[in-house]
Amino acid sequence: MKDDMLKIGEYTFKSRLIIGTGKYRTNEEMVSALAASGADLVTVAIGRVNLESKDEKTILDFIDRDQFTLLPNTAGAYTAEDAIRISRLARAAGVGDLVKLEVIGDKKTLLPDTEGLLEATKVLVKEGFTVMPYTNDDLIMAKKLEDAGAACVMPLAAPIGSGRGIQNPLNIKFIKEAVSCPVIVDAGVGTASDAAVCMELGVDGVLMNTAIALADDATLMAEAMKQGVLAGRNAFFAGRIPMKEYASASSPQEGLAIK
Repeated sequence: MKDDMLKIGEYTFKSRLIIGTGKYRTNEEMVSALAASGADLVTVAIGRVNLESKDEKTILDFIDRDQFTLLPNTAGAYTAEDAIRISRLARAAGVGDLVKLEVIGDKKTLLPDTEGLLEATKVLVKEGFTVMPYTNDDLIMAKKLEDAGAACVMPLAAPIGSGRGIQNPLNIKFIKEAVSCPVIVDAGVGTASDAAVCMELGVDGVLMNTAIALADDATLMAEAMKQGVLAGRNAFFAGRIPMKEYASASSPQEGLAIK
């Protein structure tokens, strides 16, 4: 398992846990949680960062770029045009060509506008971005995004920040079977057991923010999520036993002196 690396486009990461940098009570708490998570890839809502300020500290100043790869996201974009613009701003600011692409279609549920997402994916792929699109748990759209050149697909487990855990495991399984690119479950994870369940389905990674940032102890939850992802990945490779309707004795009955 030590050589079990996550590959996204031309990038390779040791950890299969990706975490966000929003909603923490302090930047210091965020730094502590990042370290405890063991993550290599951290996502930043780049549209909410003042990239023009030279005197004022931003969240980017608290992230060790030697330890973490930045994954700018297009949070707040409600059109393909906005998502494309934010992605270009991030690259121009030197953040890189990785982008977690979000095009939101509804303000209440924060569910994706998949038509706008597909449109933006096509444009950004042509411009040389490594696109990681946040999408619904829809295998048809997942296949279209892969065909458009997405480096992975990121279906939601549940609505963003809901903490409900994976709602449609069968859909995630269908997506994993339908595409050849990595599948990373994004949004809706609430606790470490949710992360483990996601990984037990055979997905390639899990992305989360709220579940860690708003936990009573963000650093401890980050450590728990790290262990949950590892446990789920190991369990997937180990292979679970079949489910049965009735009991099956742990010890064989043959040869017992008393029957």
